Amino acid sequence: MQVVSGPEGNHKVHFEAPSADRVPMEMDRFLGWFENQAMDPVLKAAVSHLWFVTIHPLGDGNGRIGRAIMDMALARADQTNQRFYSMTEQIHKHKNTYYEILERTQKRSLDITEWIVWFLKRMETALESAEGVLTIVRKKQVFWDAHREEGFNERQTKIINMLFDGFFGKLQTAKYAKITKCSNDTALRDLTDLVNREILLKEEGGGRSTSYALAN
Repeated sequence: MQVVSGPEGNHKVHFEAPSADRVPMEMDRFLGWFENQAMDPVLKAAVSHLWFVTIHPLGDGNGRIGRAIMDMALARADQTNQRFYSMTEQIHKHKNTYYEILERTQKRSLDITEWIVWFLKRMETALESAEGVLTIVRKKQVFWDAHREEGFNERQTKIINMLFDGFFGKLQTAKYAKITKCSNDTALRDLTDLVNREILLKEEGGGRSTSYALAN
């Protein structure tokens, strides 16, 4: 099996998998290593993904299964069934560099340092992204714990959660009305109520350009 690009007769071979008769032996070696090798579990996640996709035992789905194996190793590292970061998301976001680093690593010697460094950098980015998400979750939890008895209506609750999650653009009366499917008059009453309760504050500007943000 080959991964190629370019026109017929002038194509470039990016990767060539081991021959079919070698796959059972290579998979036995890989699975024995995965279950028995004691090493840092994060590094093991990086090596296991690279190793599996290099064996390339399937006609299709090698990447998906390789990512599942990687996630299994990371779950063992975390020692929990809860995960707030995603290496799969990082691979998708950096798909081009992922394929480039795979190709370079698979065509060179057994030195996989460059791959390990790339993997750990993506892991760092995934953890930083997760920390941002958890910060938002914590802020929302603190807010709703403090205001659970205040009786916001469904429209106000929706907008407050959207503001915590990173509202795109400026929140103005017309946008509030469109998102919550209400009239502009109702939107203005909702927003004025939230300002009076010191949940929202009016940003600079006035009239139709008045916009609102979370007070804290």
